[in-house]
Formats: sequence, C-alpha cells, structure tokens
Amino acid sequence: MAEEDLGRTLRRLRKLASLTQEELAERSGVSVDVIRQLEQRRKHSARLPTLHALANGLGVELTTLLGDPPAVSSTSESDGPRFVAVRRAVMPALWAAEPQPPGPGFSLERLREQIADGWTQYHSAEFDTVMKALPDLIADARTATASSDEEDRKAGFGALGKALQLAGHVAVRMGKTDLALIGLERAIAAAGMSGDPLLVPMIVNSTAWTYQRQGRLEDALSIALRVADDLVREGLIGTADGLKVWGALTMSAATSAARSGDYERAAAMMETAEQRAAQVAKLPPGSDNRMVSVFSPSSVRIERVRLAVQYGRPQDALELAKGMRLSKDTPPSWRTWLLLDVARAHTDLGDAAGAVKALESLRRVAPTWMRHHTLAVAIVRDLWTLPNRPPGLGSLAEFVGMGEG
Repeated sequence: MAEEDLGRTLRRLRKLASLTQEELAERSGVSVDVIRQLEQRRKHSARLPTLHALANGLGVELTTLLGDPPAVSSTSESDGPRFVAVRRAVMPALWAAEPQPPGPGFSLERLREQIADGWTQYHSAEFDTVMKALPDLIADARTATASSDEEDRKAGFGALGKALQLAGHVAVRMGKTDLALIGLERAIAAAGMSGDPLLVPMIVNSTAWTYQRQGRLEDALSIALRVADDLVREGLIGTADGLKVWGALTMSAATSAARSGDYERAAAMMETAEQRAAQVAKLPPGSDNRMVSVFSPSSVRIERVRLAVQYGRPQDALELAKGMRLSKDTPPSWRTWLLLDVARAHTDLGDAAGAVKALESLRRVAPTWMRHHTLAVAIVRDLWTLPNRPPGLGSLAEFVGMGEG
C-alpha cells in the first residue's frame, strides 16, 4: 500500500459519501481523532480492524480504501504510451475512418481465441500483457464488424463487445472508472448488434461492478437485479451459460446490498445463488468458460466468505471456507480473494499462524497477485506489529517488498 496516499483516499471517499468526520466516526465506530490524524497524514497507517470499520462506514470495499493492486509494473505510469493506446482504441478520434472489411487472411475464430486468452491473462494479473494486446484486439474486432457476411458481422460485434468489456475491466484496475464506463457503454452497444442474448447482461454485470467501485451502490443493485429478472422472464437460464450470467448478476446485487448495510438480504441472495449454482454442472455445457461470467458453487462460496469477513463475521467466514474444493475453472483472481479473506479472518480472530499459512498458500498458487496486492501487504504489515511474530512471516514480508521495516 502506498501509505502516504491513505489519508488522501480516506478524505476523498468521505467527501464522495457526503459525510463529515464526525458522521463517519459515528457510522464506523472509529474515533474522530483517528480519522482526523489519518486525513491530515499525522498518522500514516492503521490496523486492519480500523480499516475494515472505515471501509464499512464509507460503504466501500476495503481495497477501495487501501488502493487497488497496480495494473502495471511499478516502473510504468498509468497514463503512459501503452494506456494512451488503450484510450484511443476505446474512444477513437473524431472523424476517424470507418473500419474496412477484413482481408482474406483474417480469422474470426483466432480473434475470439485471442480475446479469451486476454481474459485468462487478466484473471492472472498479467495486466501489462493485456494492455499491450488490447488496441489490436479492439481494432481487429471493429474490422470484423464491417464484414459483408451477416453472421460474421454479428460475430464481429460480439467480439468487439467482449474486447471492450475487457478494456473496461483493465481501466477499473487502473483506477479509471469513468473511462471504464465509457468502454462498457460502447461494449453494450456492440453486444446489442451481436444477436447474442447473454452478452448484454454479461456486460451489464461489469457495469454494476464499476458502479460499486464508484460508490454508486443503489445504481449497481438496481441494474443487476433488473437484468437478472429479465433473464428469468425471457427463459434464458435453462442453459449453463444463461444460469452463469444470472448467477453473476445475483452475486453483484448481493455485494451491493451488503455494502449498503443490508447484510441479511445479501446473505439470503447468496444462499439462493449457491443453490442454483449446483445446477450448472447438470446442464448442457456452454461456450468457452473464459468468455462467460464466473459462476459456480466455488465462486459463490468465495463471495460468501468475502462478505462474511468484510462485515465482521470472521468465524462464519472460516466455517464457509472450511473444506472448500475449488472447481478447475476458478480463476487465479478468485483463488486470491479466498485466501486473502481467510488470512483476514484469522487475523481478526488473533490467529497469526493461521493467517501466515493462508498467505503462504497464496504465494504458491498466485504469486503475481500476492506480490502486488495491497491487502496482502496490509495483512503482512499488521502481523509484523505483533510482539511475537509467527514463523514464516519474515519471508512473506520480503516477498511483498516490506523488508525489515
């Protein structure tokens, strides 16, 4: 975590929530004096329970307060040439030339495979690689939309929708949520031309996630529930892909409800989602898993663990996580969240050894996420303040770049 930025971020989020320091203190249970010291940068860090309480009082995810994992290596700049190229691809210049039909060597199937690979890289935290590929992927997809064959043209719009959706996710990771929403709106427009009835709902789910990142919880809840209901009404959840999209929207709605303070409603939605997720495997297999919403019994349970630990129920979180068997298609990003939340729960319960064990597992299964994740660094820093440091903590501190400080 960039410690010097914590106070600035806290003040910005408090202002966005239209709260005074006193009101935030009342909502979070954190003293006004601590809030004031953090915002004035007289205090540069806080223990995880304090940060949890402040995030809950602000109605945001903890990483929103800590700062997201960097989307590019620390030597890159967020608005460097590579990201400018992504901006230009998402928002072409005024009066830019219309796309030309694809040439004889063009392969729509290869393009779809490249976009699917991009999603795999995104979930593996290979953001720099994705940013490098995105401009060409978007340009090639726009070319496909100019095909003279109607079916190929529709497939091209589908590819463009998925490429722009991917750009939106990368933009969120860069902290550029307004750019993300522009990209997602254009993705929805392209998806509407694709003839795929599930593509618009998938991108709406990404939009709901982006609204959450902006603190627009009511907007996120509203659009997720509306589109999930539309899928049911239109009879689109009888396939594996359709049920996955419905499930992802339902989980988004539950997350928004929880962050709005309605944990019980969120828990009920999650339980319903987990029951329905068990049906996915019984339905005919769908399309490439990399191109469809993440929804399985594993993903729902991971999200339930996350909500439990975020809202002060660490014991419930550990019970939910106990004995979990992750499905083979669970992306590294989701595995990362599970292990981080298990580590957080152990930390909250005073079990430093359990926290270290979870972090060591994370280092094995997702080292890239571990090294750059602000929450992993925050947990290690919290454990480092203990009078009796647990075995293995030193190597974890070195791995995340903390050193002996």
